[in-house]
Amino acid sequence: MNRVLTVIAMTCVMLAGARALAVDSVSQSTMSKRQLIVQMVGCMRKQMSANKTVSYNEAMKACKDQISNQSANSASRTLVASDTLAKP
Repeated sequence: MNRVLTVIAMTCVMLAGARALAVDSVSQSTMSKRQLIVQMVGCMRKQMSANKTVSYNEAMKACKDQISNQSANSASRTLVASDTLAKP
C-alpha cells in the first residue's frame, strides 16, 4: 500500500515539474493583435503627418517594415542573467 501511494505521489510531482518547466520555456511573448494595431495606427499617423505627399499604401508599407524590423530585433536580443550586480 505504501508503495502505491509513493508511486502516485512521485508521478504527480513529476507531472507538475514537467508542466512548470514547459511554462518557463517560453522565451519571447508575441505581440497581441491589439498592440500591433495600436502600434500600426501610431506609425501611420506619424508617416502621414510628416509627409503630406506620401500615399496611404506607401505609409502602410513603411510601417509594416518598421514593425517587422522592431519585432525581429527584439526577438534576436537575449536576456542574460548575471551574477554580478550593477553599481548604483
